[in-house]
Order: sequence, then structure tokens, then C-alpha cells
Amino acid sequence: MTYRFIHAADIHLDSPLRSLALRNQELAVLIGNATRRAFERIIDLALSERVNALLIAGDLYDGDQTSMKTARFLAEQLRRLDQAGIDVFIIRGNHDALSKITKELTLPERVQIFDRKARAITVSAPDHSQPVVIHGLSFAKPHAPDSLLPHYGLPVSGAVNIGLMHTSLNGAEGHDLYAPVSVNDLQSHGFHYWALGHIHKRTVYAPTSHYNSTVVMAGNPQGRDINEAGAKSVTLVTVTDDGTVQTEERLTSIAQFERVSVDVSACEDWRAVIAAVHEALEAKREATASEQLVARLHLTGTTLLAWQMRRDHDLLLTEAEDRAAQIGDCWIEKLELECTPPRKIQKSEGALTVDPLLELGRLIADELAASKHFQSGLAEQMDALVRRLPAEMRNVFGGDEAQAQALIADLLQKGSEDVLAELSAAAQAEEQA
Repeated sequence: MTYRFIHAADIHLDSPLRSLALRNQELAVLIGNATRRAFERIIDLALSERVNALLIAGDLYDGDQTSMKTARFLAEQLRRLDQAGIDVFIIRGNHDALSKITKELTLPERVQIFDRKARAITVSAPDHSQPVVIHGLSFAKPHAPDSLLPHYGLPVSGAVNIGLMHTSLNGAEGHDLYAPVSVNDLQSHGFHYWALGHIHKRTVYAPTSHYNSTVVMAGNPQGRDINEAGAKSVTLVTVTDDGTVQTEERLTSIAQFERVSVDVSACEDWRAVIAAVHEALEAKREATASEQLVARLHLTGTTLLAWQMRRDHDLLLTEAEDRAAQIGDCWIEKLELECTPPRKIQKSEGALTVDPLLELGRLIADELAASKHFQSGLAEQMDALVRRLPAEMRNVFGGDEAQAQALIADLLQKGSEDVLAELSAAAQAEEQA
């Protein structure tokens, strides 16, 4: 006798593209539709596993969306569960707290959306000897600086208690602090299972010797950029009659973002570089669990080809995209270069001198970039450019002085590498003439 449900969170349905200002339209379409296809997989899983319920722990949407296409798609998918007799329990998180769709859309009868006041809902569980109670509380506003745990009721005696909460726990890299709470405090509250959302990386906290409570941060079912790399999933949960909780991770992601690093130090010519890229992509594609691999290529190493690769970045990217297409279900999101030329030593009238291009690069990096006068001039030019931009675009150069300085340093480095690459190409052409 068991009660089974799927725990999902942070679906961000129809989330707009962020880092993928893609020149490859096919890839843009793939990523743009990925959240919908991942949600369809969740519904398919619920139906095939014949679960009792689907729990969504916040951020079903990405923001204050008003798209009726999104609303219609959601209603159609949830209706599939309603027709199969599967309950749906939803809380709103920081992204969908103000969503008009969540508040105004007429959803199937079996869909329960918790509001800003905590509730405990006793559900029908014919295959479970004990009653099952779902506790939930939605964000009233996009920000929740204080813990929400004090607003939840105590466990219902003689029942299996399951809590839904959107929280950053005690904080996580890349996530602002929302509804902070410790895992220990959650487990000591007495619920058998806590279904959490907000952090886009799955983590399972098992029961301890003191508390028989399982806490799971579901992660998101579909990554949206390279910072959400790896296979994404939902959690299939089974609660037995004695309150024992079993969890299984089930893959849902359509497109899987991955970083692929390639050391080209041993490559003697352009063909060898492309072959190394192909081999690395093929190995990553084989190890990728999702349907599609979206790779960020990072080429490193010391090579005589460094300047040529920098100069012909677009050609190298096209070559990589062609190899990805040959492999199949493989895409290049971005190509990053961190290759350096060897420090060539030349003889000049009996003396040894460093390659002048390398010396020029050193001067730019060590002396020009450190010059207060040079930095001041760049800052003035940046300020003049920012003032000509619309107000909503002025953060493109950083939200504060530190970010602006970091951007200047990055632009200087990349610009100097481009100049040195062109100079190197010109020198090589002159030698061959």
C-alpha cells in the first residue's frame, strides 16, 4: 500500500532565451521549446507511472506572463492528469508570484493552487492505509526575505504529511536569498517529506538518526543556459504505509548544456585542431543522457596556431558546428579560446630576443592596462557611450564601478588578442611572400 507522486519545480514554462542570442535559428527554436517539451515529459511520466499526484514547488512560470498560448498549453497538459484521476498541487515562487495566468486561468478540478496563507489539504489516497496531507504556501510577492516555516501548521497526527515550499534554504551560489530556512529546521518540523523548489540543482537530504524526514530540492527539469548544465530531472516519490520515503530521479531534459574543454597543445595544424574538437564532442555526446547536447567549446593550450585561431574564430566556429551536425543531436552554443603562442626566442646580432608580438602583448597587459591615464580615458569614453543609450540598456556595461572596470579589462584583453592575431597573420604572409 503506497502513495506515489512526482515532485517537480522551477519549470519556468516558456522562459525567454537569455544567454542564447543565437545566430543558429534551429538551436534557438530547440531551446525555446525545451521547457514545454520537458513539461510534457513530466505529464507523460505521471500517466505512465500512474501516480496519485504531481507536486510543483514554485516557478511554474518565468514571470508576470500574460500569454494565452502559455495558458492554453498548461490547461491542456493539466487536463490530461485530471482525466486520469491524478491530483496536482502547485505553489507560487518568486518568479510566478504575480503571474496573472496562475491567478485567473480556470484550471481542471483536481488542480489545487495554494495561496499566500498556508493550508493543509487532506487528499484521497485509497491505496494508502493512512491519510495523506499536503501542506503548502505561495509567495505573496516576488521577494520573501524571512523564513516561511513558522506559517506552516504542525503535522497532522496519524497521517503522512508532505510539505511544499519555495526556498533558497540557507543560500546557494547564483541564487538570491529567498525564504531562508535550514534543512535541520525543516526536518525537525515533523513532515515525512519536504518538496522544495528554487535552487536549480537537485539535492536529496536523507532522514537522520534524529528526524525521519526526507528533504528534496528538485532542481529544474530543463536547463536554460550553460550555467544550468547537466541532465535535468524530476523526483518520483513513493511513501509506504509505515511512512518510509523512497525517491527516484527521472530524467526530463530535452537539451543538455555541457562545457567541453579541448587541449590543442599537440595539434600541429588546423586539421588536427578540428579532429580534436570532433573527438571531444563525440565523447561528450556519447556521455550525454538527454536527447540533445548543447556544448560550449573551450579550447586551451600552447600552440603555434593560437593567433590563427583567434583571427579565424568564425571559421573555427563554423568547422565545429559542422562536426557537431555530423555527430547528430549536437549543437555549439559558444566557442571560447584560451590558447597562447609559444614564447619564441630569436637571434638578433648574436643576442637572444623575445618574439616582438609576445613582447607587445606583455606591454599591453602589464603596462598599458595598468596605466591610470589609460583607464581614465576608457572610462570617459564608456560614460559618454552609456549616456547615449536608452535608460533600460545602461546596465549593459555593468551595474556598478567594479563591474564596469572588469568589463574594460576584458574588452582590452580580447581587443589586444585580436590586434596581435592580425599582426601575426600579416607577418606570416610577409615571410611567405
